[in-house]
Amino acid sequence: MGFFDFLKKREIAEIENLKKQLEFYRPIINVDEAAQKCQSEIEQLEIKRNELSKGYDQGLDTYTSLRKEISLFESKLDLIEYGIYEPVYDFEKSDEYRETQKKIIEKQKDLIKNDRAAICSAEWTIEGSALKGRVVINRFKKLMLRAFNGESSALISKVKWNNVVQMSERLSKSYADINKLGEGFKVSLSIDYLKLKKSELTLEYEYQAKRQQEKENMQAIQEELREEEKARREFEQAQREAEKQEAVFLNALEKARLEMGLVSGEEYDKMNSKIAMLEIELALAREKKERALSMAQQTKRGHVYIISNIGSFGENVFKIGMTRRLEPNDRIRELGDASVPFKFDVHAMIYSDEARTLEYELHKAFSDKKVNMLNYRREFFNVSLEEIEHKISELGFKAEFTAIPEAMEFRETLLVKEQGKLVIDCELSDESLENEFPRSLF
Repeated sequence: MGFFDFLKKREIAEIENLKKQLEFYRPIINVDEAAQKCQSEIEQLEIKRNELSKGYDQGLDTYTSLRKEISLFESKLDLIEYGIYEPVYDFEKSDEYRETQKKIIEKQKDLIKNDRAAICSAEWTIEGSALKGRVVINRFKKLMLRAFNGESSALISKVKWNNVVQMSERLSKSYADINKLGEGFKVSLSIDYLKLKKSELTLEYEYQAKRQQEKENMQAIQEELREEEKARREFEQAQREAEKQEAVFLNALEKARLEMGLVSGEEYDKMNSKIAMLEIELALAREKKERALSMAQQTKRGHVYIISNIGSFGENVFKIGMTRRLEPNDRIRELGDASVPFKFDVHAMIYSDEARTLEYELHKAFSDKKVNMLNYRREFFNVSLEEIEHKISELGFKAEFTAIPEAMEFRETLLVKEQGKLVIDCELSDESLENEFPRSLF
């Protein structure tokens, strides 16, 4: 064998050996290639994911922006997004809002008069004339102001409690949109003019709110006066009736005393018993007259009542009020008239010479548990009866409480509904039975 044959044979052996090694490491090589391929695919997917995420974020921003703009024009309660309105002014009378609003409007006129409501940041010439340029720009300013004033007037006329913040946002949007139209001419409405318009809108809203509050206060005062008048008539009627009874018993007593001197024995004893009864009835009549007269003279005297209406308002909702009526239950019956579906139940009726003070202290103690947080004249509180009882005791008053309300009509209504439901369930059971087993084979 020659040298070259030896080399060739050796080279073939090495090649074979390499082939064996390659065959041995082929699974690893394949995995590596697959991993590189997967990595490449992962990178591509990551790029697509980032693109989709970016597109989604942009789309969400666009949707949110458009949704907010649309909500500016929707007349619905959107207090969560825009927040509860915080009063800016704090005038005692509605007339003060109107006077301030007039002053704001005068300031707007001054800005227009002094050419500071709309501003042009460039000097324009038309056909080489600066004068013609100013004329055109002034006309454009007037157009912008007219458009903004028209939009502002429409928004101000529509402002109310549930859209005041939205109307203010719409005013800002109108201001921005009109200023965009003026960008080409370098003309814009001044920020001072916008602030004055917003103040005008705020004053209009708060004027309307104050007017409503004054109206409700007047109604409450009239209701209180009517209640006082009813109480006064009751006292006078009770006093007249007591005086009549007093006269009747007094005459009967005098007559009985005269007759007593003409009888003896068993008849004398009977007459003596009759005189004793007449004296008791006369004393009661005089006491009733004195009580009616005293309550008519003392405006602080009355009854504080704790009542509930679970059929109308649910459990743990109590009305805490005060009445000067001689018969306080008449007032409770009036409260349970056609305005509520069920009658009120009385949990406590407390007579006191300081009834108004007791009512005030109870209202103050449970002010954070009022059902209506905006109107202090609404005397409903979401509180437990135990808390009310504890507070009354703490204030030094004694009262008998009825823990469980009778709520007769409400409970009977539930029973009627339950019986009706049982009838329907029975009918459904009969129908299902008929579907499963027919009533007749033929």
